[in-house]
Amino acid sequence: MLVSAKEMLIKAKEGHYAVGQFNINNLEWTKAILLTAQEMNSPVILGVSEGAGKYMCGYKTIVGMVEGMIEGLGITVPVALHLDHGSYEGALKCIEAGFSSVMFDGSHYPIEENIEKTKELVRITGEKGISLEAEVGSIGGEEDGVIGAGECADPDECKMIADLGVTMLAAGIGNIHGKYPANWAGLSFETLDAIQQKTGAMPLVLHGGTGIPAEMIKKAIDLGVSKINVNTECQLAFAAATREYIEAGKDLSGKGFDPRKLLAPGTEAIKATVREKIELFGSANKA
Repeated sequence: MLVSAKEMLIKAKEGHYAVGQFNINNLEWTKAILLTAQEMNSPVILGVSEGAGKYMCGYKTIVGMVEGMIEGLGITVPVALHLDHGSYEGALKCIEAGFSSVMFDGSHYPIEENIEKTKELVRITGEKGISLEAEVGSIGGEEDGVIGAGECADPDECKMIADLGVTMLAAGIGNIHGKYPANWAGLSFETLDAIQQKTGAMPLVLHGGTGIPAEMIKKAIDLGVSKINVNTECQLAFAAATREYIEAGKDLSGKGFDPRKLLAPGTEAIKATVREKIELFGSANKA
């Protein structure tokens, strides 16, 4: 059964570890992440962007697949199904479809409008027991056509949004989606510290977890980050393992072209990446 991310993140904040949000793109992705979380006895958040939602034939299809898989694979660790960088309309659709958590990314609106829309979603999600993530200060890079420069959020604006009663807050601290450029200045721990001081017990979210050095991740967790999003890293691992399989000509021998065989090395590579992240974030055996 799907659960809200609220309880797992409050526990993570108190215990100084973080829960990984791993974005899903298809059946293999979902299966690999769920099996690894179960194997490591870790709570997990499955992230779905609006683009991936369209690709997987809509939010109802995704809810059906994930709920069926939890049952079919005998998954007992807490699993939240979360809309990533959702629009206001997208959040409403996901709530209706049965997601247990949603993100409303109002960071591109003037702060007043971000507050109004977030306030409305706090009311709706509160009635249904669904967790809600809000964002202040855009995250850099590109994700499904949403481009941001990686600016740092204003701690006072973070407090305004946190005070509305959201479950968790994503704040820009110089982090970006995708691969980090060679001239990246690193995370602004000063900003993170200031945000944490103003938002108190609120679990903070770090987007763009791919490519941030391990020591920076650990420091961010110490400063109140309780949820870290990973997407690109799993995609790169999947692509590299699939390329290796095909370049070795394995798809040409026997039944190597069978998608179950063709996609197996990539699926194993996702598992290895998720395993590594769960260890780094400290959420193993926290289910």
